[in-house]
Amino acid sequence: MLTIGSSDVATLRRPTAVRGAWLLGGLAVLAVLVLASIAFGTRVLSLDELLAALNGEASPIVQGAITARIPRTVLAVLVGAALAIAGTAFQGVTRNPLADPGILGVSAGAALAVVMGIAFFAMSSPYMYIAVAVAGAAAAAVFVYVVGSLGRGGATPLKLALAGAAATAAFLSLINAILLPRVDILQTVRMWQVGGVGGATWDRIAIVTPVLVIGALVCFAMGRGMNSLALGDELATGLGEHVGRTRLVSAIGAVMLVGTAVAIAWPIAFVGLVVRDVCRLLVGADYRWILPFAAVLGAALLVGSDIVGRVIARPEEIEVGIITALIGAPFFIWIVRRQKVREL
Repeated sequence: MLTIGSSDVATLRRPTAVRGAWLLGGLAVLAVLVLASIAFGTRVLSLDELLAALNGEASPIVQGAITARIPRTVLAVLVGAALAIAGTAFQGVTRNPLADPGILGVSAGAALAVVMGIAFFAMSSPYMYIAVAVAGAAAAAVFVYVVGSLGRGGATPLKLALAGAAATAAFLSLINAILLPRVDILQTVRMWQVGGVGGATWDRIAIVTPVLVIGALVCFAMGRGMNSLALGDELATGLGEHVGRTRLVSAIGAVMLVGTAVAIAWPIAFVGLVVRDVCRLLVGADYRWILPFAAVLGAALLVGSDIVGRVIARPEEIEVGIITALIGAPFFIWIVRRQKVREL
C-alpha cells in the first residue's frame, strides 16, 4: 500500500482557485496548439494567411490546407481527450499507476476485433467498427484483469503490466496471422491502420463524437466514486460506496472511449499514462478535477504530437502513435522505477 508523507500530501492538495487556474491554463495551451496544428504542415501558413482565411480572402491553396487540417485537429482533440480519460479511469478503478489502455492490451484487443470483423464478416460500416472495437476492448480488459488477478496478491501493477504486455503481443500476432493469407483485405486494413488522425473527415467525426461524449460523461459521473476507491475497498464500502458498481460503470465508460478511439484512429499508446501523473501533480488527487483536466492535457498531448510528426519529417509524416510512444516509453520506465508499491 502506498504511504504518503506530509510533503506529498501538500503536493496533492490544491485550493479550488489553483485548480481552476491550472485548468484554464491547460485550455489556453490547447488553444495555442490547435492554432499551431492548423498553421503547420507540409506548407507552413503565416498569421496573415490564417486571418485572411477567416475573412474568406485566402488563396485556394491556403484554403485547401486549412480545410484539411481543421478536421484532423478536431479528431486529435477528441481522441487525445478520450484516451486520457480512459487511462485515468482505468488507473482509478484498479489503483494501478501503470493501467494505460495500450499497456493493458485493451487497445490491441479492440484492434484485433476490428480486423476479425473485416476479415471474416466483410465489415465496412463505421458504426460496426465502433461496436466491434468496443466489444473487443471490453473482452481484452476482462481477460487481462482476470489473468493479472491470479495468484497471491491479486491484481498488482506488475502482474497487470505483464499480463497486458503478453496479451498485446498475442493480439498483434493474431492480427498478423489473420492478415497474411488475406491479400484481398490488406489495403482496407492498411488504410485503417495508418489512418491515425490524418484520415479525419467530418463524417467520421460526427459518427464517433456522440459515443465519445457518452463515455466521457460516464467516467466524469464516477469521479466521486473513484475518490472512494482510492481509500481502499473496505473503507470505500464503509463510506457507503458500492465498490463493484463503481468499478463496473467506470470501466464501461473507459472501454467505450478506448474502443471508439481505436475504431477511428488505430491504437495510440501512453496518452493516459503520461497525463494522469501530471494531473495529480497540478490539481491534486480529486478525480472530479483529474478527469476533466486529463481530457484537456490528453487533447493537448495528441495535438502536439501530431504537429511534431508533421514537422520533423516534412514533406513526409510520422504517425502520431510513434511520437506518443517516444514520449510515453521513458515515462513508463520512470513510473516503474519510482513506484515501489503494489497499488496506488
